[in-house]
Amino acid sequence: MIRIATLALLMLAMISCTPGKSTPDRSRSSTGIEELALAHFRPRSTYNIPVTRMERAAFPVTDMHSHDYAKTQEEIDRWVETMERCGIEKTVILSMQTGAGFDEVLKKYAGYPAQFELWCGIDFTGYDTDPRWTEHAVRELERCHQLGAKGVGEMGDKGLGLFYSKPTAAYGLHMDDPALKPIWEKCAELGMPVNIHVAEPIWMYEAMDSTNDGLMNAWEWAVDLSKEGILDHGELMETLDRALAQNPNTTFIACHFANCSYDLNILAGMLDKYPNLMADIAARYAETAPIPRHVRSFYEKYQDRLLYGTDMGMDQEMYRVTFRILESEDEHFYEHEMFGYHWALNGFGLSPGILEKIYQTNASRILNAP
Repeated sequence: MIRIATLALLMLAMISCTPGKSTPDRSRSSTGIEELALAHFRPRSTYNIPVTRMERAAFPVTDMHSHDYAKTQEEIDRWVETMERCGIEKTVILSMQTGAGFDEVLKKYAGYPAQFELWCGIDFTGYDTDPRWTEHAVRELERCHQLGAKGVGEMGDKGLGLFYSKPTAAYGLHMDDPALKPIWEKCAELGMPVNIHVAEPIWMYEAMDSTNDGLMNAWEWAVDLSKEGILDHGELMETLDRALAQNPNTTFIACHFANCSYDLNILAGMLDKYPNLMADIAARYAETAPIPRHVRSFYEKYQDRLLYGTDMGMDQEMYRVTFRILESEDEHFYEHEMFGYHWALNGFGLSPGILEKIYQTNASRILNAP
């Protein structure tokens, strides 16, 4: 009888824990889970685990990927103050500008020559009408270099051609086009690295449905492969590969891990083949922090080829989040306001030797090259 009574009590306890049989949670919203909008999903970690507060980077930093975010002199002044607080010694402004536009940006940051370095774009004027347009483009590149441009970028090709440079986009023209070879050769001669954005993260190419684990961000940046003449992710990687092979004396920086965060073996293959390739890590912290062990191994292997960058504005909390991901071993934390994904993030816990290279040593080697 004791055994039967004990079994009955156990069964009763199990029934009370069975879904649909428990007492309703009165704190739960009346809205069913099937009605909760994904855009409103804001989980908070409940794990009682260490939280690292990063005020400054472990080593002096060169931010190799930023843009002309400041609109006024006062904003530039505040930006410099933020850089000083966070340990950012130099910021590379990828202006993408040529002509009068580049001159204006150069003048704008002239008050802080030690803190900011300006890069220019490529003037594509006449690329589709004038067979000698590259001669003009090379002259403008030389002019910008004489004024102070130390590199070129950010160039951008998301499938339809190089469209980032201002004032003229070059739709249909890709990195490996023979017409660009004189320009890339001039970059090599002048010691000007080329920052290139090819493709987008793979989630932007996948179906926008429940199977896409990057949906919250992918929806905003989805790539429409139905457009005439557009190249897909793999085809864009091939254009980068050919450009690297065709221009061995030109230093190229594939920004955002070449948008291969989902499969770093693609980038690894190019880094192994081409000594003229570097990669920056800008704006791909959320894409890599969910897989910290795999990414840390990548950093360890390619520690001499990776460059710190942000590409996310000029706010001090932005810098500190990047430091936390690179330096700490924190686990399962969220930064909803900074990144568009729903993923929890984790720190890589990179070693001091690797951090120093990523933060500045690798950049110094490029920026000080003859």
